[in-house]
Amino acid sequence: MKRILLISFFTLFFIYSALAQFRKRSTPTISRELHQPSTLNYLSPSEYTIAGIEVVGLNVLDKNAMISLTGLKIGDKIKIPGSATANAVRKLWKHGLVGDVTISADRIEGTNVYITVRLTERPRLTDFYFHGLSQSKQASLKEDMRLIRGKIVTDAMIRNAESSVKRHFVKKGFLNTQVKITKEKDTLNRGGIRLKIDVDVQAKVKVNNIYFEGNNQISATALKSKMKKTHERARFMIHRLLLGNLIYFKPRYVKEYFDSSRQMSWKDLKVFLNDNVKLNVLHSSKFIRAEYEEDKKKIVTYLNEEGFRDAGLVSDTLIKNNYANIDVKIKINEGHKYYFRNIFWTGNYLYSAATLNKVLDIKKGDVYSQEAIDKKTTFNPKGGADISGLYMDNGYLFFHVNPVEVSVVGDSIDVEMRIFEGDQATLDQVTIAGNDRTSEHVIRRELTTIPGQKFRRSDIIRTQQQLSQMGYFSPQKIEQDIRPNPANGTVNVGWKVEEQSNDQVQLSGGWGGYYGFVGTVGLTFNNFSMRNVAHFDKWRPLPVGDGQRLSIQAQANGQSFSSYSLSFTEPWFGGKRPNSLTISLNHSKSRIPTGRSGISFNYGNSPYLSQNGITIGFGRRLEWPDTYFTLTHSLSYLIYDYHNYFGTNNTVLPAVGTTNSIIFKTTLSRNSVDNPMYPTSGSLISLALDLTPPYSLFRPSGYYTDVNVKYNWLELHKWMFDSKFYVKVLGSKKPEGRSLVIETKANFGYIGTYNNKIGGPGPFERFLMGGAGLTGGFNSFVLGQDIIGLRGYQNNQVTPPLYALYGSTTSNGITGGIIYNKFSMELRYPVVTSQAATVYSFVFTEAGNNWNNYRDFNPFNLYRTAGFGARIFMPAFGLIGLNWGYGFDTLPNASKPSGTQFAFTIGNQIR
Repeated sequence: MKRILLISFFTLFFIYSALAQFRKRSTPTISRELHQPSTLNYLSPSEYTIAGIEVVGLNVLDKNAMISLTGLKIGDKIKIPGSATANAVRKLWKHGLVGDVTISADRIEGTNVYITVRLTERPRLTDFYFHGLSQSKQASLKEDMRLIRGKIVTDAMIRNAESSVKRHFVKKGFLNTQVKITKEKDTLNRGGIRLKIDVDVQAKVKVNNIYFEGNNQISATALKSKMKKTHERARFMIHRLLLGNLIYFKPRYVKEYFDSSRQMSWKDLKVFLNDNVKLNVLHSSKFIRAEYEEDKKKIVTYLNEEGFRDAGLVSDTLIKNNYANIDVKIKINEGHKYYFRNIFWTGNYLYSAATLNKVLDIKKGDVYSQEAIDKKTTFNPKGGADISGLYMDNGYLFFHVNPVEVSVVGDSIDVEMRIFEGDQATLDQVTIAGNDRTSEHVIRRELTTIPGQKFRRSDIIRTQQQLSQMGYFSPQKIEQDIRPNPANGTVNVGWKVEEQSNDQVQLSGGWGGYYGFVGTVGLTFNNFSMRNVAHFDKWRPLPVGDGQRLSIQAQANGQSFSSYSLSFTEPWFGGKRPNSLTISLNHSKSRIPTGRSGISFNYGNSPYLSQNGITIGFGRRLEWPDTYFTLTHSLSYLIYDYHNYFGTNNTVLPAVGTTNSIIFKTTLSRNSVDNPMYPTSGSLISLALDLTPPYSLFRPSGYYTDVNVKYNWLELHKWMFDSKFYVKVLGSKKPEGRSLVIETKANFGYIGTYNNKIGGPGPFERFLMGGAGLTGGFNSFVLGQDIIGLRGYQNNQVTPPLYALYGSTTSNGITGGIIYNKFSMELRYPVVTSQAATVYSFVFTEAGNNWNNYRDFNPFNLYRTAGFGARIFMPAFGLIGLNWGYGFDTLPNASKPSGTQFAFTIGNQIR
């Protein structure tokens, strides 16, 4: 018992000593300068009143703020020693602003105590810099860094900085990036710290091989093709024997070779060439974890689409070959492959099961796929045949369908489509938001979603297209908010738009060779408001908002050439229907110098051709065959005044004279493009007919041979056909995403006369082909002709009779064709699609020809060209393009093919 008591005594003694030492370390040090030493007894705490608090060691922090953080204030009563001072230290540490902290009693006067808080501020970040990175890499990295100068440097800050640097480079495929951050004292700032960030990026980690295990029915090649971001290193493993067969033998021998080889089947080869090789060539093989995880989900989705509804990933392994290459091994479980058997419909009263089955387009024996059901039953905002659209186009907004698997027999599945049709919905409120510049009535008149009407999905789609085609709003930012109210059978539709300025300013100048310096000034206001011109308080900053169009343009280079035009369009003339009224005026004059003095040309009594005209047009939007059609009529009166302009070979016109032209033009067009800036779908088709009065039918026969009066009045009929089609090849499903698009065009023109005795259509309104087309440049100096572009050949060279530069004429002085056709195709890819600008690159091929008589016309005898280029559209300046084309064919009277030609364009190419 004595031993037990002795051991217990020593144990308690050691525990008490350890606790005392711990309390000594954790309790803030309180020192004092005692005037009355006997009044401060650590074994017997006494209560004191705080009479003063001082803070020592501050550099940046505020004294009063630090005192407030301690929780102590003058007048408080505390016990010394006691918990109040220990709590004060903990509170200061809690905020992470300071390092070491001690609290001491400077002096005690009676029951009053004067306290001093001594602390050391934590260092603050004054700067950071990188080591081991180029300037370009540093610039992009700093955007991802969240280091803020002036903040306290903590271990957490350094760890977060290291993680940010690693994440930045891991996204780019540098998985082995090493980061080390070192703290350096800033000698210029007291208490400041500079961080030195050493980065060793090392080589990109790339995927060498992707292996699949467990894929018994789906080939590895097909699975790899569904991995859109994770790809193997590009390779072309073609045997020498295969290469020989490809070159020297027929394709069937290649097929036999692959079928006999156990390495790859002929079917797998076709899949490989169509999918995997294309992806490997066009995409990088770098490994990015986030994209890899998404690709794994795509594999499962693909297996489900192929009928393996129970498929899943068992495991995936990354095998490191070396520091820069890995192999990916994915083990999958395909499960059984299922097929559709019977599809039943319940709850369908409006449409029969036969009608619904036709729209669903799933037949007995088809591979089972939940995506196939969803695709045909879910609302598609872009239209297309689906069950939801069938009901919603008839007002059944509250419709929904629930596919249920009711039976699984072997590998076959029966599906019951449970329909709730609901009531027809009526549009109640239609709201518009975001139109800061455009008047609301301008938007409402374009809407096909009108309060009181039955809800239709097609009206939603059509309104979306109409708002995009107006050009006043960013197509990517147009949003629809459909808010059904099943309680009363109504629906509210909200349209949210974001304004974009599509007014254009054209200021350009350049050297025009023969024409010298050429300057152009143009202003186009596409959302003008004539009624607000006199109301300066409504200018923002110009009178805008009513959707009218006002265009003013001037182009000149002194005495050689000048052109002025003014046009105004009211798209809703009368305000009730989409009937447009356009009035335009123009004056142009081209002069040929008679001589030259030094660097200056002489224009005294020089030959010239002038054109003055006025046009009044009226157009309306049609309801049949659909609302994409428009019909436009215009009446033009033009006066051509010429003075020795057509040269000495001219036998058609008098040397000095005037030709009048009255033309009635009617155009039927259909425009269904989804985005005027960068179309990805839809088409633009137009058929135009120009008619002049048939003067020759009412005049005597001698009129045809008198050159002085023969063409006093222009007589012809002109037919023009233009078409453009847009098809999305690859790309994002989102409106703001990038899409690879094919544009195909076909153009045809024909000029005829009412009377063969007149000897042809005359010298005006003919076709000149070659170059960039009617898109600025020197083609603008050509008066009274239609300019047809053909890149890869010089301006107007593909023009009868001699296919030479403009100015060459036939023996009778007439230049230009009377029939032409042209075909072209562009493959486009957008570089930038934003509100500020749209930039896209393209490759093209086109072919065309131009004939002076109908006998020689051959639509297949064409001059071919191909090339590439880029275009940029900015709302303030319009469309600007640069084309490089190579003409493959040799023009008549030329010794070699046209070859390389550059074309700079301003504005839309009409043809």
